[in-house]
Amino acid sequence: MFTNDCKKCPNCDSNHVIKKAIRNGIRRYKCNDCDKWFSSKRRPEKLTKNIFQEYIYKRQTLKDLSFKYKRSISWVQNKIKEFEPDEKVHNPRAVNLICDATFYGKRRDKLGTLVFIDSLTHEILIWKHIETEKAIDYKQLLLQLLSLGYTISAVTVDGKKGLYKVFQDYPIQMCHFHQKRTTRRYLTNKPKVEASKDLKKIASKLKYSDEVRFKKALDIWYLKYKSFIDKKTTNRDTGKEFFTHQRTRSAYRSLVSNLSYLFTHKNNKKLSINNTTNLIEGGVFSPLKILIKIHRGLSKSLKLKLVDEYLVNYKKK
Repeated sequence: MFTNDCKKCPNCDSNHVIKKAIRNGIRRYKCNDCDKWFSSKRRPEKLTKNIFQEYIYKRQTLKDLSFKYKRSISWVQNKIKEFEPDEKVHNPRAVNLICDATFYGKRRDKLGTLVFIDSLTHEILIWKHIETEKAIDYKQLLLQLLSLGYTISAVTVDGKKGLYKVFQDYPIQMCHFHQKRTTRRYLTNKPKVEASKDLKKIASKLKYSDEVRFKKALDIWYLKYKSFIDKKTTNRDTGKEFFTHQRTRSAYRSLVSNLSYLFTHKNNKKLSINNTTNLIEGGVFSPLKILIKIHRGLSKSLKLKLVDEYLVNYKKK
């Protein structure tokens, strides 16, 4: 019986083609004019994708897949290596960006990914594999996004040096989680001096405050402890002076320098800006790192394919 799906013989271009048996999950065809046997061109691609996804997402071992498809382990390995992730399909529109980067494995591996996600739709818009996190990488992705036709309504970042300049043309929100983590790093969880204790209390009210009240609290704190944080000690060996309470001073300076970006989400309520980067940190990076940890033996090229496959299909999961 001839096929009714306009299948053509790749050898003689004849439509006189009949369906034959399925071999290894792929439909075989035979041409009645030239007796040529062939397989569907789309089926091998689908098979390769299925094998890759079963290996990555369903935690199937090479041995499991070899048994399922009745082929050798080396055949399965080749299919996994042949897989190529789909291209990202873009839908240009106004977006609220959340930008962050993550790294996999050990620091010496220098393997990470910078991701831009739309906080309104939770769609990953664009990404770039990086060795180190630099402001220039953010700039490149921003320009690429603009060239695709997107418009930027607002941006949420983690406060990395240079990012305020990169996104200076848009409302910028500094991630509250990263700000609290920076403050805690300087003051510790249980500060001993009174100035640090009071500053930690102010920082803990960041979520419930607004820019005016928060600035007022910082100003009052500074007037009270100005002499404390300005106090200097002289190094007996070198004769150079340094601030005695540098960590408390650094915590205060961090809050002051980021103050203009800590309350953008409240000053622009109509934009629905996220005040943290948790949508990427917990929603995208955490599951991704679990996948990579499960397959920690992957080569760098396969690891990047895993990341690309995960990111391009993230919204569909």
